Amino acid sequence: MKKILFILLVLLSSASFSQQLEAGNLIPEYGKTFKIASPGFKTDTSAVFKVVFDVDRRFQASEPNALIETAARFLNMHEKAGVDPKNMQVALVIHGKAVWDVLKNEYYQEKNHEVRQNPNLDLIEALSEEGVEIIICGQSATHYNVTREKASENVKFALSAMTALVQLQNNGYQLIKF
Repeated sequence: MKKILFILLVLLSSASFSQQLEAGNLIPEYGKTFKIASPGFKTDTSAVFKVVFDVDRRFQASEPNALIETAARFLNMHEKAGVDPKNMQVALVIHGKAVWDVLKNEYYQEKNHEVRQNPNLDLIEALSEEGVEIIICGQSATHYNVTREKASENVKFALSAMTALVQLQNNGYQLIKF
């Protein structure tokens, strides 16, 4: 429940203060951020940021998945703060019903009759172009009948989300879970 309230707060805050949101340089169409003047906790712009986002839920079928868009926000805000994009290694591990958010348009429409196009595909492509590794849980995909043929070509299938999360963390990625 806390997670849902947090996401709603972020979405409501974004809607209320949209005039203050800034587009990013890396993925301008997604992941807008607020400018923070003189933060007391300084960003180490020389650090290598290795993060994996655990994406396990869906929201509105007609909007990009807010958890997937968080990766764009991460890239945009850190690049604007002075972190070299080469020093950001980002991965998404998608599982549960969120696997439907990687479907090609015709298959997405089968799951969401009121929506003509998957609003996540352009976001997934933009993330992929910035080097984000997008991994789908093979267990969830099989359970929800999401095959390689039905999924975006920008995703990789793993044995499971658990496998991918453990391996990435073993390789120094820090888990971000909302």
